[in-house]
Amino acid sequence: MVAPTHVIGPKVTSAIEAAFGEAVRGADPVLRPSQYADVQVNAALALAKKVGLPPREVAARILEHLDLSAECTDVEVSGPGFLNLTFSPEWLGSLATATAADPRLGVPEQPRQIVPIDYSAPNVAKEMHVGHLRTTVVGDALARTLAFLGHDVIRQNHIGDWGTPFGMLIEHLLDVGEGSSQAGLLETDPNAFYQGAREKFEADPEFATRARTRVVSLQAGDPDTIAHWGTLIDLSTAYFNRIYGALGVTLTDEDLAGESMYNDQLAGVCSELEEKGIATISDGALCVFLPGYTGREGKPVPLIIRKSDGGYGYGTTDLATIRYRVADLHADRVLYVVGAPQALHLNMVWDTARAAGWLPEDLPVVHVRIGNVLGSDRKILRTRSGAPMRLWSLVEEAVGAARLHIDGSRPDLSEDDRAEIARQIGVGAIKYADLSVAHDSEYVFDLDRMLSLTGNTGPYLQYAATRIKSIFRGLGSAPEDHAADIVLVEPAERELALHLLRFGDVVAAVGDALEPHRLCAYLFELAQAFSAFYENCPVLKADGPTRDSRLALCALTLSTLTTGLDLLGISSPDQM
Repeated sequence: MVAPTHVIGPKVTSAIEAAFGEAVRGADPVLRPSQYADVQVNAALALAKKVGLPPREVAARILEHLDLSAECTDVEVSGPGFLNLTFSPEWLGSLATATAADPRLGVPEQPRQIVPIDYSAPNVAKEMHVGHLRTTVVGDALARTLAFLGHDVIRQNHIGDWGTPFGMLIEHLLDVGEGSSQAGLLETDPNAFYQGAREKFEADPEFATRARTRVVSLQAGDPDTIAHWGTLIDLSTAYFNRIYGALGVTLTDEDLAGESMYNDQLAGVCSELEEKGIATISDGALCVFLPGYTGREGKPVPLIIRKSDGGYGYGTTDLATIRYRVADLHADRVLYVVGAPQALHLNMVWDTARAAGWLPEDLPVVHVRIGNVLGSDRKILRTRSGAPMRLWSLVEEAVGAARLHIDGSRPDLSEDDRAEIARQIGVGAIKYADLSVAHDSEYVFDLDRMLSLTGNTGPYLQYAATRIKSIFRGLGSAPEDHAADIVLVEPAERELALHLLRFGDVVAAVGDALEPHRLCAYLFELAQAFSAFYENCPVLKADGPTRDSRLALCALTLSTLTTGLDLLGISSPDQM
């Protein structure tokens, strides 16, 4: 099934070419919703200079060659040269009927691409904090959406699982015992375990010596050390999975692609860059100096790929990472869902990779920049002690607040049902608040607003879906049992159908622009359109074909809402 614009667009293009010939071959008219008509065509303004005519005359010439008698009841030239199209209710109804029968709800399958997505990326033996919320939630929504569009999405959870801190972490694990309650903190309170190791490292010279020796053993691949390191990874992975499970995130153990997997490649990265003359020694370190990257007083900013002590840094690992994603994963497009402050570093890595021939010039690598989550003081959200807010604490707080709401409004439900609904609402509220703003902008974490059943919130959309489910529950039937021809008579029916037919375009735009907030805005407008329809168009009290049509429209709205929410990673409760 296709959206109305997918049918109209080619006809407008043909009319333009028929009116002006080779001079405008391949013209791509802009079609957009309008307050004056169902769709407004903006072509004349762009073509006026090219064909040497006033815009309104260009629009009139296009109209002469445009036959939309089967699709439109009215086509008129308006304003400075727009074409306003009003679709016939019969045509719109037939499109809505066909969309309701389409398992993809009009969402196109795009030409398949292999798309590695780097997101979440917590550190082993450290707490996931609020800074991980957005990269995890946005990355997961993009992974879901791109997969639905037909792409081969490869999730890459680039965890921090290598480096000098692991010397002290392994020694601390050996001191407390792998089966001890202290070791168990890695699954429940990783920061406490990390701080315990750090305090001993700073206070006990003998422990610090053992830790440094252990780092050497780790880097040398000592089997015993590697085994203890693996225990740390396993315990931390259990913690990550608890967070991902609570958030409904699709990352699994198979998606782990940490720094350690590139360890054997780092020396080769440095050697090749040095052999190609891209990297040079500066103050004992191996550095890449790229044109255009300068700091204060115009001094060049280096990308350090091997430190003066022989160690490797993030730059080296990130170069090995992009080389692997291109050469081994055969990526057609690579996405990095990473904090905005990393822009300079990532650009230097990618430009170095291009200079080395590891990253083709025509292969898109995109930094999906992630902005900060702020507190009420409009500063980065932190605890009272000034530490970054723990992600698990945010989830618990949201679910707890949702539970208070559901306990008060639905005491008739069982304990288990209220607990599950509270989880769905609380997590949905957090995720939607994050996804509904542009990913590179900041937003204030306001739990009361997030949990509101009014306004542009996750619970508002979940309640809209629940409201429709209750219609079919009252009938004792499933939504899919109500397939029927959709007939559009009332204005509210027409507006709802028009909005439903835009779903495919919106999902495709999210995949192209990598902006989940577009889908959030669409779903909010859809919920509003359904509310207006339900208030103005009786469903259950209607008779015969009208009742069947409106039930089919309700079923299509429910499918679109739940599918859209699922692409965002948000559950649709059966009751609220």
